[in-house]
Amino acid sequence: MRIIGGKYSRRLIKPPKNLAVRPTTDLAKESLFNILNNRIDFTEKTALDLFSGTGSISYELASRGCKEVISVEQNFKCLKFINKAADDFGITTIKVVRYDAFRFIKSTPKKFDFIFADPPYSLSNILEISKLVFTHQLLNKNGWLVVEHPKEVDFSTQ
Repeated sequence: MRIIGGKYSRRLIKPPKNLAVRPTTDLAKESLFNILNNRIDFTEKTALDLFSGTGSISYELASRGCKEVISVEQNFKCLKFINKAADDFGITTIKVVRYDAFRFIKSTPKKFDFIFADPPYSLSNILEISKLVFTHQLLNKNGWLVVEHPKEVDFSTQ
């Protein structure tokens, strides 16, 4: 795994093998950011990375100029890894929060320009993520929400 673009591009992300995560592949991440870069200037934006796992998306957002990235992760080993990797890369704009993502959405007073959620595919209430984000008005005007999900989950009726 690596950081695809921006200030820290080509830096390798080497999570320990014992992390119970399903990281976004480099190919998927590159495709996602190729699309987003044509629509969003990440410079000076605020971002929220829910279910952060290895922090791969958080590093990408910081590398592309986000002034603040909040990474929400419940797993302590993942949290520790994200903090260490950000420190090793010299990234100071990532704040890691150990919290349940749904509880965080319901309790944060902050608003964001970009929200990325990559929940476990086995999670039964993935559709709740977008409902909660919009109910609690977490996006700034013209903000973006991206939810990674299995093909069986259908957001078209939301």
